[in-house]
Amino acid sequence: MTRLTDTPPAWDERTQLSTFLDYARDTARAKCEGVSDEDARKAPLPGSPLMTLCGVISHLRWVEHWWLDVVLLGGELQGPLADATDEDPDPEMRTAVDVPLPQLLAEYEEQSVRLRALVAAHDLDTKAVKPTGSGRYVDLRWILLHLIEETARHNGHLDIVRELLDGSTGV
Repeated sequence: MTRLTDTPPAWDERTQLSTFLDYARDTARAKCEGVSDEDARKAPLPGSPLMTLCGVISHLRWVEHWWLDVVLLGGELQGPLADATDEDPDPEMRTAVDVPLPQLLAEYEEQSVRLRALVAAHDLDTKAVKPTGSGRYVDLRWILLHLIEETARHNGHLDIVRELLDGSTGV
C-alpha cells in the first residue's frame, strides 16, 4: 500500500504546495491498488462512459503536462491531448482503456518526478508563457493550487468508480 502523508518536511510555501500535490497524486495511485486489469477499464457510471480508472489516471497525467509543459513553459502539446476536438474533447480518457493500468500509473509517476524537478527549478511567481482560456497569465503558484484541486476532485471520481467496481472504499 502507498504511504500517504500531507505533512510537509518543511513549512515554506513551495514545500507545502508540493507536498499536497504529491499527497493527492499518491492518493490517486492508492485508489488503483489491487484492481483487476478488466475492472480498470470499466465505466460503471452510465452517464459517464469515459469515467474509468485508466481514464482518470491518464487524464491526471496529461493535465499536468498541459499546465506545466504547455501553459507555464510554452512547450508543444503532446500525447492524446493534441488530438482533442469539439467532438472528442477528452481523448486521453477514451484512449486510456487500451493501455494497461500499471503502464498508466508508471507514466504518471515518471511525469510527476520530472515535474517535481521543474517546480523546484522555478520561482512560484514565474508567470506562464501562455494564457489560460480566460486570457490570464497565471503563475506557477496558481498552477500548483489548480493541480491540487484538480487531482483531489478526480480522487473523488476514483472513489466512486472503485466502489462501484468492486466495493473497495477508503484510502
